[in-house]
Order: sequence, then structure tokens, then C-alpha cells
Amino acid sequence: MHLKFISVLLSLSLFGSCASILSKSDYPVSLSSSPQGSSVKVLDHNGQQVFSGTTPTTVTLNAKKGFFSGATYQVIFSKPGHDQTSAQIRAGIDGWYFGNLLFGGLIGMLIVDPATGAMWKLDEKAFSSLPKKLSQNLNNSQSLHIALLEDVPQNYRSNLVKIN
Repeated sequence: MHLKFISVLLSLSLFGSCASILSKSDYPVSLSSSPQGSSVKVLDHNGQQVFSGTTPTTVTLNAKKGFFSGATYQVIFSKPGHDQTSAQIRAGIDGWYFGNLLFGGLIGMLIVDPATGAMWKLDEKAFSSLPKKLSQNLNNSQSLHIALLEDVPQNYRSNLVKIN
């Protein structure tokens, strides 16, 4: 009986893979924006569009880019009358991957979980706030634009000119 228990533990440590058993490689990612109803595109690491829709929405993305390589996605938000913004989704190490130290053994840690992508985990959500466009011709020095400071997006404030 004692020998049987030891052989089962040895088999688990050689042939198991903790993250592949307890986790996954595809994750639902919630995409939202302010204002809602913005167009959203998701591009993979090659710049290829893998999703297009309208916020709020959910997309399922693979956390694996390659063997021992986590995925990175660029999320582009746009809406007429607003400046385009973007966010990144990056894969991080799944905590279950380290369970291989106790249960999955070297095969799980070095082969199975990296090959299946189960060693990676994606963020659950991406959000962006799209600032309103002030004007189409802000760079035209011949025009005067008057706005409340609170209505001016942070990235335009360095271009403001104080009038005495």
C-alpha cells in the first residue's frame, strides 16, 4: 500500500501540469468606455485585428503568444466627437503555474503549461475614457477657442495661452 501511494505521487510529479488542469488559456475580457457606445478594436501582437465591436462588450482572448511567451493586445477606442484612445492587455503568469513545483513536476512546468498557454492569465477588463474633441483646428493659430478649464482634456492643457 505504501509503495502504491509513493508511485502515484511520483507519477503526478512527472506527468501532471497544474495550470493546465486547474486553469485555462482563453479568458473573457470586458471592454468598456466612457462614453458608452464607443467603437472598439482589439489588435494582436502582429497588429492584426482580432475583434471589433461597440462598448460595453466582452471578448474572449487567448493568453498565449507562443511557447513560454504571453500575449499582448492593443485595444483602440474611438467615437465621433472624441479623441481616440488605446489601452493594452498583457498576459501575466497564472498563479496555478507555480503549483507545478508541488504537483505538476518538471514536465508540467517546462513543457505542458507553456505549450498549452495555461501558464498565462489575462486581465479581466480594459477601460478607457475618451476625451471630447475641442475643435478640429486647434493647431490653427489664427483662431480663438474659449472653453472652461474643466472641459479641456489634460493632454491639451500644456497648449493653453493665458489671456490677461
